[in-house]
Amino acid sequence: MHIKSEFFEDYILGDFRESLGRTITETDFVLHAGQTGDFFPHHMDAEWCKTQPFKQRIAHGTLIFSIAIGQTASQINPEAFSKGYDRLRFIKPVFIGDTIHTKIIISEKSEDKKEGYGKVVEHVEVFNQRNEIIMVCDHILLAKKKQ
Repeated sequence: MHIKSEFFEDYILGDFRESLGRTITETDFVLHAGQTGDFFPHHMDAEWCKTQPFKQRIAHGTLIFSIAIGQTASQINPEAFSKGYDRLRFIKPVFIGDTIHTKIIISEKSEDKKEGYGKVVEHVEVFNQRNEIIMVCDHILLAKKKQ
């Protein structure tokens, strides 16, 4: 991780970056359940899940979102800050042993009502080891303009 100043004007539509993979483990499930209090059987009860359509435990959506966004944190930009996330969708389930990686694409740039800033949207796509898309969302940034 490193620090790199990137102003609104520096963002180029279509630019992208991709993370390395990370394998999802049972430990991830247990720690996330403990941190959030989400002990639903879909995530924690292997025997019950055998009676359900996927036949195995599925990862918490918030776990996958957290890991995927963490994968994108490769540099610190002191000229921009996160305003939040829109259009979060879980497309396919993630199971213990799946390996995910994340791709970020600069998909939108526009003026912002906050003087001296522009809005940048990073489209986030998360894939499993079969290169199937499992999650998408849009990350909204406010980036300082060059003075």
